[in-house]
Amino acid sequence: METTQRRAPATEAVHAGRDDLAALGLHAVPLDLSTTYPSRDSRDEARRIDAFAATGARLDGPPIYARVDNPTTARFETALARLEGTQDAVAFASGMAALSACLLARSALGLRHVVAVRPLYGSSDHLLSSGLLGTEVTWTDPAGIADAIRPDTGLVVVETPANPTLAEIDLRAVAHDCGSVPLLADNTFATPVLQRPAESGARIVLHSATKYLGGHGDVLGGAVACDEEFAGALRQVRFATGAVLHPLAGYLLLRGLATLPVRMRAASATAAELAARLAADPRVSAVHYPRIGGAMVSFEVHGDPHAVIGGVRLITPAVSLGSVDTLIQHPASISHRVVPAGARADGGVSEQLLRMSVGLEDPADLWADLDTALASADPGDPGPGHGAEDNPARRLKETRTSDSA
Repeated sequence: METTQRRAPATEAVHAGRDDLAALGLHAVPLDLSTTYPSRDSRDEARRIDAFAATGARLDGPPIYARVDNPTTARFETALARLEGTQDAVAFASGMAALSACLLARSALGLRHVVAVRPLYGSSDHLLSSGLLGTEVTWTDPAGIADAIRPDTGLVVVETPANPTLAEIDLRAVAHDCGSVPLLADNTFATPVLQRPAESGARIVLHSATKYLGGHGDVLGGAVACDEEFAGALRQVRFATGAVLHPLAGYLLLRGLATLPVRMRAASATAAELAARLAADPRVSAVHYPRIGGAMVSFEVHGDPHAVIGGVRLITPAVSLGSVDTLIQHPASISHRVVPAGARADGGVSEQLLRMSVGLEDPADLWADLDTALASADPGDPGPGHGAEDNPARRLKETRTSDSA
């Protein structure tokens, strides 16, 4: 993959994947919707297909077929790799397709065992636990990773900050304990704006690109940032399974990257303000907000969490996250419903927990909506500003945000 002098993330977000446009006489990224590409040199096509089958490396020369590669999608992959500081990146139809490809690529080598730390995104947990792809998982806490690794362990899987509790993991320490086993870090919540797991030793960085990378709630996609060798294996899996990212999605994701740093900074500032207000509210029993910041806030209420969901009017009650508008959901009912109740509880996903993805609205408007929704969940509560600030136990719960995995 092309390498250039390292630039600031904000600059890379705008220019990576687009460096050649001026020389082409273009300003906007071209959208290539072709499914196939004509060629009269079938011998050369055979040579290039053999080369792809051997290593999974990008084709030299023009494309052959959309399931092998696409120029628009390739631009997004180049940009994401530059932002994450990895050699390469591979895009998929969804985040779950991306995770599935990682598991299949390692399983193809006979490495079917996975060590994982809860909590993870609910569907990731389900995929690992169900054994649908022939994998066997050992769940552990970060301190137990080294002891859980076996000769057939293909991956160690973590998510930090974790979905939905926002618990954080010391990636550098975990990567050390992994030894020669690749560490896969789901970086969906943080994005490369807040952390670059590869710099801490993670060899595989997973994204549900549907979320912050796209940023507008209108595109489904996934991506893996990694080294060139593993990227080749992932492209071979993608070709075999057909889990390709549509070119229009690749176009939208590349466009989304251009504003990613600005969106993350603005949404994170609002999220931090809302987290502080929630921590001072007697209707809230605990607030979870990561040390590295971010646009996600989770909190537990004394009253009925379902009434909060039903009580919001400005905030959208919906699954997913990372859009320009604020979303709220009840993980135990939706995103983590597929995780067994006992495992949810062990991972800190209580029945009182709500997860909020903070968007770009004015924080005062968001708080007014939350205040009304919290009141509907517990009408008899005196409301904010009635002694919560003087309660040391409440402050302790606020600062306990992400100490456990």
